[in-house]
Amino acid sequence: MPKLTLKKVTSKNFDAVVKLSKTLTEYQQTCVAPNIASLAQAYVNKKRAWPRAIYLGNKPIGFIMLALWDDDIPKEDNPAYYLWRFMIAKDYQQKGYGSKVLDMIKEKAINDGIKTIYTSCEMTGDQPYKFYIGYGFTDTGLNDGEQILKMYL
Repeated sequence: MPKLTLKKVTSKNFDAVVKLSKTLTEYQQTCVAPNIASLAQAYVNKKRAWPRAIYLGNKPIGFIMLALWDDDIPKEDNPAYYLWRFMIAKDYQQKGYGSKVLDMIKEKAINDGIKTIYTSCEMTGDQPYKFYIGYGFTDTGLNDGEQILKMYL
């Protein structure tokens, strides 16, 4: 079985990572920014953003980006990471890869001495909210129209 890994986005895999956004359903595209926008944000937030392509073997199947800090996270929950972007290509969803990627992010966070992981999601449908709650995030309430979720490590 091919191994799941996180790799830097480079000039070699940039186009493939950008094209992954087009695999999402119309609804899913309303839940997560296009990867091209995320990569642009990573570029202008170089010190704060940690963008990675999600690979299954040699094939890119998703994209994830952490904010290595976020000024909106309460002081008592710091140090914390903010899961800024996360998407898995349509054909690779519902196969357990999302949870495995979050396991990898948790491991990175623990190794980096992080105490809490935050994320947020729109509530126009039940996903990705149900996925995050099922994984172990807790709902902290609404802020700027999105549910804010956190997970203590």
